[in-house]
Amino acid sequence: MADYDVIGLDYARLRRPDPRIAACLDGALGAARSVLNVGAGSGSYEPAGRAVTALEPSAEMIRQRASGAAPVVQGVAEELPFADDSFDAVMAVLTVHHWKDKARGMQEMRRVSRGPIVILTYDPAFRGFWLLDYFPELAALDAGQMPPLDDYQRWLGNVAITPVPVPHDCQDGFLAAYWRRPAAYLDPHVRSAISSFWKIGDLSSGLARLQDDLHSGAWAQKYHDLAHQDALDCGYRLVVAR
Repeated sequence: MADYDVIGLDYARLRRPDPRIAACLDGALGAARSVLNVGAGSGSYEPAGRAVTALEPSAEMIRQRASGAAPVVQGVAEELPFADDSFDAVMAVLTVHHWKDKARGMQEMRRVSRGPIVILTYDPAFRGFWLLDYFPELAALDAGQMPPLDDYQRWLGNVAITPVPVPHDCQDGFLAAYWRRPAAYLDPHVRSAISSFWKIGDLSSGLARLQDDLHSGAWAQKYHDLAHQDALDCGYRLVVAR
């Protein structure tokens, strides 16, 4: 069973594409007309006006795709069921950390793409997000599952890597989306669509400390500078190989 057959039960509603992040991805795809979306989930960030093919391992995620979404093939990144040079571009959004053989997946994306490979990922060396103060286990988890950014150069050749700031009102519900809305992390429904929380397991200690700090005002005092920021670098990176 794919992870998201369990994690993704309400994914389509909680993990909606944020238009500002979508614009970054769309710009990186350039003039590509045909695009393969690897690890496509329920269809977030599939660009309009292009011929998109989706690839997704989870039957649950495929079930949640809208009726008008791009055609989807069930499969995994490590064994793409497409001929060489089948697409103008390939994209992969917050999915690489779930792959069993990341190097093989990158090789496959390079094989089927005539042009750019566009990846939204996370820098496991990043330590600037306050949530780590409450859930320090996230650092070890990311170190174990997120490829170091140097790996992309090794796998794909020359790459451009740029930060993707997270808007304060981010419409997508990934891990750092609620950096200026800390009470959201206390909601089990919100957490249910964030795979990192599933993988950590017992969250009770961190949740209790966060709840106490929100109630006492300690969180607001410590992170008061966040209140006036419209976007924040939380470690997300756009990796583009031409």
